Amino acid sequence: MVVKKALNLKACVEIIKGQLGWLLLCGGLLVQATAVAAPFKTDVPLLQPQQLNPQFWQQQLSQGDNVLLSQAQIAERNQQTFAQQTEMQQLNRLPASYAAAALKQIVQQVSQIPTAKRFYTDGTALTAPQWQAYQAMLAMDTIKADNPLQFGLVVKRTALRAFPTLDRVVNEQGNADLDRFAETALFVAEPVAVLHRSRDNNWLLVQSFNYTGWVQAADVAIGSRQQVLSYTEQAPFVVITAAKAHTAFTPEQPALSELQLDMGVRLPLLSAADTGFNVHGQNPAASYIVQLPFRQADGSLQLMPALLPLSTDVSQGYLPFTEHNLLRQAFKFLGERYGWGHDYNGRDCTGFISEIFRSFGLLMPRNSGQQGQGSYGHNQRFNAQSSQQQKLEAVRQAKVGDLLYFPGHVSMFIGMVQQQPFMIHSVNTLIYPTDNGVYQGRLNGVVVTPLMPLQANTEQSYLDALYAIKSMR
Repeated sequence: MVVKKALNLKACVEIIKGQLGWLLLCGGLLVQATAVAAPFKTDVPLLQPQQLNPQFWQQQLSQGDNVLLSQAQIAERNQQTFAQQTEMQQLNRLPASYAAAALKQIVQQVSQIPTAKRFYTDGTALTAPQWQAYQAMLAMDTIKADNPLQFGLVVKRTALRAFPTLDRVVNEQGNADLDRFAETALFVAEPVAVLHRSRDNNWLLVQSFNYTGWVQAADVAIGSRQQVLSYTEQAPFVVITAAKAHTAFTPEQPALSELQLDMGVRLPLLSAADTGFNVHGQNPAASYIVQLPFRQADGSLQLMPALLPLSTDVSQGYLPFTEHNLLRQAFKFLGERYGWGHDYNGRDCTGFISEIFRSFGLLMPRNSGQQGQGSYGHNQRFNAQSSQQQKLEAVRQAKVGDLLYFPGHVSMFIGMVQQQPFMIHSVNTLIYPTDNGVYQGRLNGVVVTPLMPLQANTEQSYLDALYAIKSMR
């Protein structure tokens, strides 16, 4: 801060930020000061600091508040997506039980031993006996002729994994940020079907609406099929629209105290008429009262009230599906650490996209290939015969919120700057050509970048790798 007049700083009792800069009220004298910003420096080509503000992109939109799909249209779109995408499953349509052959096939698909070598993070290669130990944990020999399904609700954000273990393994490149046992995450209040248990009973094989994998049993509360599925349909409800929100602290119910709730989580909304005026020791007058799943000592489900301060970033009902809201939601993740398979309490490229769209009630497959190659939405596809110019022109015609798909990656188109397409994405690598060769850096987070001249890998530009543009409108 540069003060324009010598001051006795001890006499400064108040600092006011006004349109003219910083104003210091010192001993009754109002003096203007100027704030000196740190210089912006980045290794991301073409990126300017103003582009890291959603308002920069919102001001380019003349109809940013127009609703793109109504809630009825979104519900219809979801039904179409479930019908078109075999990897997605409406839990209310699952059978009451699985025969042994069908369940064994599911377990084998989830927990396949990869053909490529795997290593622990210390560089030690996994041995055949170690793989056998992981396979033994699958408890295939305990599968019966008929295996009834159970249902549960997730009680805390938890990892969904390829094997029932927290061991971290990597591929030959040894990138410790990419745990190859990590699949995705499940969020609070998410319904799951429980298909099987690990040998030590500490892990459950569960199916969510778009993925199947192993989750720690302590993070799921088991209820009846009707109790679990009816909970997900309760109204009225609130949707978490912050990147992450937390329930109010309560010493009376530690499991519900400062519980993390991620973007897109839907929670039934209660009132003081349901709970009274004392919710875990706090008056709910300045809070949303939400209903949360609670895991009792025996693992069974109990539904309990909890408080979210009224200051929490939530929406009563789903957010209106607009371009302005797409940008607002995406930029709430800006700077979050990249998390492969939702690792590091973050999210990867497809998780980033999925959570944004869950704010509006739109559901989609989990993996980028399933999303990009999926027939849901409106798709423009490219092949080996598509020229760079064709692709570039298609991107320049894209709308805010359209999704750009590359092998193993997805980003969201946010607008143009001087004919240059820009995107926001959760991404690990930063690669682009320079006069001295190829620059290889690290982004490892949610960031805004231009489409060009960045590369998807050391061999291909993003434009060359682009194989689909998907619109959810």
